Amino acid sequence: MADGLVAVGSGLGARLGGLKWWQQVLLVFLASRIVTTIIFCVFAALQPASERTGASPDYFTFATLWDGQWYWLISLQGYPTDLPHDAAGQLGENAWAFLPAYPLLMRVLTLGGLISFPALAPIVSTVFAAGAALVFFQIARRVLPAASALFAVVLLCVAPLSPILQASYAESMHLLLLLSALLLLLQRRYLVLIPVAIVMSLTRPSGLAFALLLLAHLIHRIATRRGDPFAPREVGGIVAAGLLTAAAGVSWIFVAWAVTGDSAAYTDTELVWRRAYIGDQHLLPFTSWFQGAHWWLSFAGVDSVSAWVLGAVLVTALVLAFGAFLFSPWAKRMGVDLRLWVAAYALYLLAVFFPQTSTFRLLVPLAPLLIALAVPRSRGLRVALVILGVVGQIAWMDVSWWVNGVDWTVP
Repeated sequence: MADGLVAVGSGLGARLGGLKWWQQVLLVFLASRIVTTIIFCVFAALQPASERTGASPDYFTFATLWDGQWYWLISLQGYPTDLPHDAAGQLGENAWAFLPAYPLLMRVLTLGGLISFPALAPIVSTVFAAGAALVFFQIARRVLPAASALFAVVLLCVAPLSPILQASYAESMHLLLLLSALLLLLQRRYLVLIPVAIVMSLTRPSGLAFALLLLAHLIHRIATRRGDPFAPREVGGIVAAGLLTAAAGVSWIFVAWAVTGDSAAYTDTELVWRRAYIGDQHLLPFTSWFQGAHWWLSFAGVDSVSAWVLGAVLVTALVLAFGAFLFSPWAKRMGVDLRLWVAAYALYLLAVFFPQTSTFRLLVPLAPLLIALAVPRSRGLRVALVILGVVGQIAWMDVSWWVNGVDWTVP
């Protein structure tokens, strides 16, 4: 494993070569958190007073901005039984847009609010992120040499969106659960992954995408059964896991309906966050990215008709390019199941999410793609990727995290 740390310098790799794999992973993680925490603190020091925070807040307050404040509220008050509406009858932003696993866990850990949520939540998220890094190494190690697997962890830890993994958000908890479920899938421990996938589905929206992955995995196992024996009990395990994960993926819709009496409580609440862009719209699958492309192009000054045409061309080209990449030699090194996950989740994003600045953090579950980027052995290229990741963190913090008076670029 001595060459595993080549990405962060051959001298360091030689000194740490005798450490166990998990010690190397945690050292990489710790080093990355030092860098990211410094970035957080610099932006916190520059933060002017706003409606969300006072001037120059402390790190923990700054790491609990935006959705962190929603999770804080939910951990204290739970979910509303009556949906909020304005004087015009329009539905307002409310807690039903946020799945319950993370805020309910924080309610337990904060003893119902006796311990400060902002003081504890970033720590809990960071612990989850460390666990995700450990599991990610085990996944990468199944398809890559040790050196490349550890560099994949480096890329995960310095990725432009990695600051979100230590904020008071559900992303790091979800990433740990997702990677654990993927590892169990690779190990073909289908029944064991069921509870993991269920909790994952109630942490961030991903249950339907994972159920689609399981369906694709089942089809692939059937297609390759001559060279890869497929026992009946495995068929039952995959089917059970897929059905239960799909059920968990839609369960929050029915929970919100039962509590509020409104069958569209969850979906309509989710749509509130895109009202500022395209007004009130019904959710029609696979239209949001075309609507978003039209909005962004119109915002850039393109006339409406041209924006629709150009937007459709750009979205189609993006989909085709992404699909082609999944068949590239680099992506093929990920193996079939990881590529199926990437395809399933990307399809889910295309079907239901509206592209805006918060979409960037929705790309975190595509983390297995970093395995494809971890292949180069050139030290110069690896260093360049690390630098680009850190620069990307700064850019993301500048555009989306700190409150600079233009808060429509929310994370």
